Amino acid sequence: MYFRLRALIVLGFFTGCASFAPPNATECYLVGLTCPEDARVERTTLKKLLDLPPPKQKAVIAVYEFKDLTGQRKPSTKMALFSTAVTQGADNYLIQALRSAGNGNWFVVVERKGLDHLTKERQLIKNTRKTYDGEGGNKLKPLLFAGIILEGGIVSYESDIQTGGNGARYLGIGNTNQYRKDDITVSIRAVLVQTSEVLLNVTVSKTILSAGVSRDVFRFTELGTELVEVETGYTQTEATGYATRAAIETAVYELVMEGLDKQLWDFNYLQEVK
Repeated sequence: MYFRLRALIVLGFFTGCASFAPPNATECYLVGLTCPEDARVERTTLKKLLDLPPPKQKAVIAVYEFKDLTGQRKPSTKMALFSTAVTQGADNYLIQALRSAGNGNWFVVVERKGLDHLTKERQLIKNTRKTYDGEGGNKLKPLLFAGIILEGGIVSYESDIQTGGNGARYLGIGNTNQYRKDDITVSIRAVLVQTSEVLLNVTVSKTILSAGVSRDVFRFTELGTELVEVETGYTQTEATGYATRAAIETAVYELVMEGLDKQLWDFNYLQEVK
């Protein structure tokens, strides 16, 4: 009876601990990594992108598509998954990053992905105005054309490039820490429309961190007749979408810096002083 009571106490203790907090700084230190939640506190590259001084002149840029070129599927050890490992909407992240440069003072981004819809809507407006206002009705302004086209995509997604962990067990009570590293790479090139010359090309990689902590107890409560085994754990993974967005923001920032080095554009120092 005593052993059964002790087993119930141990079981209740570990059941109560089943809702323990995410891996803390100490637990992440044990596996030699920065916790994913710590890595997501602030996107430092986005801040640098927003704080860029204004340019002398805005560049008009078109983004037709920014595809997932990896062909990777979500990893799974239990079944085949048909969901892609990375986002299929990376072009939205790219447009947002371009519009964030210098708080919107660096680039004018023109719509090209939905150009078919835009053209149909403009044609509808033209036909309506012609019907009700005649040939002398107000005409639409011409579409803005781009001087530079941004090409590229997500070129690599490598999972489990590094795994590891540690653990210990004493008198049937154990603790285990594990981690995993994935890697995502994006590439962007700026192409001059007039000559098709590739002006700039940047490639950026971002590490995706995963950390897990588990605790368990394994104990015989009587001489080989009864067994108590309890296990609980927690795993946290940095979102792939977040990593893709951070990599694209870094690539846009590097694109601006490389363009400055090659004197394709320059800061408006007079406006910066004002």
